[in-house]
Amino acid sequence: MKRLKLGIPKGSLQEATIDLFARAGWRIGTSSRSYVPSIDDPEIDCLMVRAQEMARYVETGALDAGITGHDWVVETGADVEELAELVYAKQRLARVRWVLAVPEDSPVKEPRDLTGKVIATEIVQVTKNYLAERGIPARTEFSWGATEVKVPQLADAIVEVTETGSSLRANHLRIVDTVLESSTVFIANRSAMQDAWKREKAGNLILMLQGAIAAASKVGLMLNVREDDLSGVLAVLPALKRPTISPLSDAQWVAVNTIVEESVVRQILPKLKAANAQGIVEYPLNKIVL
Repeated sequence: MKRLKLGIPKGSLQEATIDLFARAGWRIGTSSRSYVPSIDDPEIDCLMVRAQEMARYVETGALDAGITGHDWVVETGADVEELAELVYAKQRLARVRWVLAVPEDSPVKEPRDLTGKVIATEIVQVTKNYLAERGIPARTEFSWGATEVKVPQLADAIVEVTETGSSLRANHLRIVDTVLESSTVFIANRSAMQDAWKREKAGNLILMLQGAIAAASKVGLMLNVREDDLSGVLAVLPALKRPTISPLSDAQWVAVNTIVEESVVRQILPKLKAANAQGIVEYPLNKIVL
């Protein structure tokens, strides 16, 4: 039986990735003592690998495919195929930013003010490229972590990843510029993707993962309404495309089925009721495949 050797990111993305796979239909079991998780698919062999190293192992063929950040593909310069973007991060469904930040009371107002200064970061090569493109002669030092605490005693500025900016604010840091915007990506070994079976398997995985991401923030709504009141109900509903409208046994009534952002349900349910909708049902979604 053919198998796809798949890298699962260990570290900050691990929990979010395993949860995403569960919503997509795959159960991954992990152990604190093992880097070889189980998965309920005999066609996939999983290996836990740090996101920072994933692209290198995929490039060499040790893995056929893997999930990592676009930032680490850029940082390592790995020659891999980015098959798809998976817009999720540690805390939420969003892209992340690597930002240039300084203490709140720093005199630095723009990147050029860091001429001759020290910048601490985990993405050294990306930062060096950023500085070189702007002709800024600053020194870049590698940081093993806890980069926020390096300023101002050990560095003048940092380049750090952020989702919401809360950690930077908590450490009294101010963003000067965005160095790189990144998202989680599904990458593959170029030679492995010459195998039709592996490319199809990877494609099917991506389809289901993207479907789970698309459904994560949405819910389904079903309701019944009289034909005479239908236009008023449709005016309330923000639809994914167009609501599905089906006739009921009573010719004067129809059923409406649609998908909406979960965050707007509390606003539109009272409006639907006021528009004479009845039997309103909200239900969760696992996947949306567009």
